[in-house]
Amino acid sequence: MADSARRKPSSQTRKFSCCCSSSGHPHSPENTIIIAKKIHKKHDFFSKPTSNSVPNSPVNSKSGLNFVGKIDPRRILSPGRVSPLDSDPTAVASIHEPSRVVDSALKLRSEPFPGKDESSLSHPGSGSEQCGDMFDVRLNLRGKNGGALVLETSSEVLLANSEVFAGLISEYRKGLRSTGDSNVSNASSKMCRIEVPDVDNLGVFRDTIELMFEDNITKRLLKIGVYRAIDILEVSASIMFTKGVSSCLKYLEAVPWTEEEEQKLRGLFSVFKFEDTESGDILARLYLHNSVDCQQNLGRQLVWSVTTCTYTNARNELKSLVKSLFCRSSMHEKYHPELNKEDLYIVCQSCLSSLVNLLEEATNTSPNRKATKRETGKPLIERISQQVGNINWLLEILLDQQMGEKFVDMWADQGELLKLHEDTSPMIRYELSRISATLIIAMGTRKLHCHSDARTGFLQAWFHPMLSDFGWLRRCKKELDMKALEEAMGQTLLTLPRKQQHTLFMEWFRCFSKRGTECPNLSKAFQIWWRRSFLRGSENNAVEFRLTV
Repeated sequence: MADSARRKPSSQTRKFSCCCSSSGHPHSPENTIIIAKKIHKKHDFFSKPTSNSVPNSPVNSKSGLNFVGKIDPRRILSPGRVSPLDSDPTAVASIHEPSRVVDSALKLRSEPFPGKDESSLSHPGSGSEQCGDMFDVRLNLRGKNGGALVLETSSEVLLANSEVFAGLISEYRKGLRSTGDSNVSNASSKMCRIEVPDVDNLGVFRDTIELMFEDNITKRLLKIGVYRAIDILEVSASIMFTKGVSSCLKYLEAVPWTEEEEQKLRGLFSVFKFEDTESGDILARLYLHNSVDCQQNLGRQLVWSVTTCTYTNARNELKSLVKSLFCRSSMHEKYHPELNKEDLYIVCQSCLSSLVNLLEEATNTSPNRKATKRETGKPLIERISQQVGNINWLLEILLDQQMGEKFVDMWADQGELLKLHEDTSPMIRYELSRISATLIIAMGTRKLHCHSDARTGFLQAWFHPMLSDFGWLRRCKKELDMKALEEAMGQTLLTLPRKQQHTLFMEWFRCFSKRGTECPNLSKAFQIWWRRSFLRGSENNAVEFRLTV
């Protein structure tokens, strides 16, 4: 009876107690059950369980486990081996536990050692509470990295909370009865050992077992945190700890997640299937039905919203945000589909139409001038600059998505804008050349690839306005790199057929001779054109003569 008294927790402690020890092995082994995870190989491996419990260890009131300690390293076996320290024969029986949440194989192995002296264990016949206080199940946890942990707890708690452990314990007791021990109380009082191999995190598994003794699991999860709660959810689902799964899902749905925690949840939900009534809200946060169509529509709405934004600071902030989301090098690229090219060009055409209306207003030819001014309350120059900024922003997105070729043709066909450019004040019209400058820099730096006819048509239409507005562009740079623009202008001219090069370079030469620094300096490109066209002319003529012959 002295051993029995020592075996029971103190009446002032909770039913969940803990102790640590590094003592040697007990003199009497116990029966053992092994849980083996399904391994993605041709067969499963098992190892013989070990014993390192200390029956008379003091208990701790903070947990509902008897934390025996680490297993002797000599007892940790490689898969498929039997420890030479265990001389008793082993009988193996296999059961498969059905699971609604995880596809796994559960296998039972019992060791028919001589039973412990029943006086060393609390007898369940003294009442249900005493039976619940008794540590009659030992969990041997073996980590994937070689660590090990032994926990002793109550079978009543495991039977009430885990369908997996309940099935194993019931099968173990049936095995005792089939061997001749028909006394139910004796079968219940014997120590049942369950081994769980390949545990990813021993501490998480122990925390999960401890939650079975908690009246308010959610309160405990608040202290644990989201990342740890996700691990506990995984273990709870594996052992079919229904209350733990439900509590974790409710807690996780109610708190914010970091991106790392969200990715961890996605991975967990890709493996486990939970009840829709409990996991529906989390799934709604993780996934979006018809996400491709929704994201495409969302992209179009974002672009429209930015181009119609009336507040300068907000517009600039949103431009930077949306462009970073759509950028091909963005970390978000894998989460969104390709942008709809036609949607972007529809927005571009709308901005160009608005720009035409603003230029008409500037030349006193717009019928809605007064209404527009009353509606916006902003100066005309500011509204024109805003619309040009929108177009350049859209053009940057198109260039990043490698969809800017069509815009070259679209800009070359703006005959109405070209006509208004001639009749508008230089302090307004130079804004149009900012669009041309963006295209020229993209062509000269090899970011924009378009056919020869498109380049020729664009430069024939906008090269002369560029020369006229260059002085204003230099004075009002607005983040425009003038050196890069001059270099790109020369390089772009050199991509044209020789006949068009001759026409445009001579136009530049006449402009530069009259206006000097008010005109771009294309001297370097002009020399290259001259050398290719005339100094090597005799060589070219000789080649053409040989080809003709």
